[in-house]
Amino acid sequence: MNEAKRTVAVLGGGAAGFFGAIACAEANPSLRVVLIEKTSKLLSKVRISGGGRCNVTHAADTAAQLVQHYPRGAKQLKEAFKQFGALDTVRWFEQRGVRLKTEPDGRMFPTTDSSETIAQCLLTAARVAGVEILLQTTAEHIALLPAGGFELTLTGAHAQKLAVARLLVATGGAPKTEQYEWLRQLGHTVQEPVPSLFTFNVPNSPLRELPGVSVPRARVRVSGEKLEYEGPVLVTHWGLSGPAVLKLSAWGARRLHELQYQSTTLINWIPEYTEDTLRQYLVEFRELHGKKVVASNPLCGLPQRLWRTLTEQAGVGPETRWNELPAKLQNRLIESLLRTALPVRGKTTYKDEFVTCGGITLSEINMQTMESRRVPGLHFAGEVLDIDGITGGFNFQAAWTTGYLAGRALAAA
Repeated sequence: MNEAKRTVAVLGGGAAGFFGAIACAEANPSLRVVLIEKTSKLLSKVRISGGGRCNVTHAADTAAQLVQHYPRGAKQLKEAFKQFGALDTVRWFEQRGVRLKTEPDGRMFPTTDSSETIAQCLLTAARVAGVEILLQTTAEHIALLPAGGFELTLTGAHAQKLAVARLLVATGGAPKTEQYEWLRQLGHTVQEPVPSLFTFNVPNSPLRELPGVSVPRARVRVSGEKLEYEGPVLVTHWGLSGPAVLKLSAWGARRLHELQYQSTTLINWIPEYTEDTLRQYLVEFRELHGKKVVASNPLCGLPQRLWRTLTEQAGVGPETRWNELPAKLQNRLIESLLRTALPVRGKTTYKDEFVTCGGITLSEINMQTMESRRVPGLHFAGEVLDIDGITGGFNFQAAWTTGYLAGRALAAA
């Protein structure tokens, strides 16, 4: 039989590429499956994610639960998650000897707390399934063959012409639109890439002396926009981070890009209170604890360092007692508690976990097989698609799902 008809190729040695290659090779052992990676490293993002622990997925029993966490791609992923969801991911790794554990916030990690466990599992599964891996090799040109399939012109360590029946593109997200030009040339539309999952730079932050201070529940809002998120907030030496900020950056990725990352962010440190209920609480508190020094006695469980800074911003003296606090200063303190204004002037990538909003337009993809509606035999998986999730294991789950579905479809070559 023609060798090209028995060969499929996967571009990209990340989570989606590996999962696709393994799914294909396991489903059809007679195929030659070639995984092509342009660098010398495999599974780079897997190894660094979750602080080196690898946040594999998120505890979710249903597709409906999962899709709530995707700013882009939620609607289209629903049917895909019904075919391969979080429970399937857990089962897949357990069948290969890797057990996962669930943390209180729903994130799932290997019980070893080591991302290397996940990387080695994928490498072993690929080797056992017979996947060929070509490192330091680039698909310089992709040509459509008249009878179907593709001819790849490979350069680098394994330079050659490689004819394949089907092709899976799992090259990840890219920060610059020109990096998608080769996919446009194949006939696809690309949603402009912009960063997602980033922290806020606040160079003139009134909180700059508080790096490391965290609040388990605060509300972060962008002034003048319908963008807000509630959750843990971390003060850093460059500005603001923590899950609430990262998730807000994901939901607001395009709008924040339009604003050139210049905005005023408002922090409500005690979102369980409205202004009215807070005022009532303070009336009762002053009656009971009027002799307490304001700056020395944090309210609502706020960290001492943060509380002291907020009282200083409100103009409250270090020895002022509650029963001596003028109404004007109490109003300022209420404003600081409910609406600390921080001038955001830029962003910082969260650790090394670059995530892109943008990529191949999903209307051009059959989400059951991840095959292009424009080019038969061309499949996509992972962040090269216009899919991205918030922090918490959702981007990896999208990679496993789209990789698995694409790999099974490749196996029909």
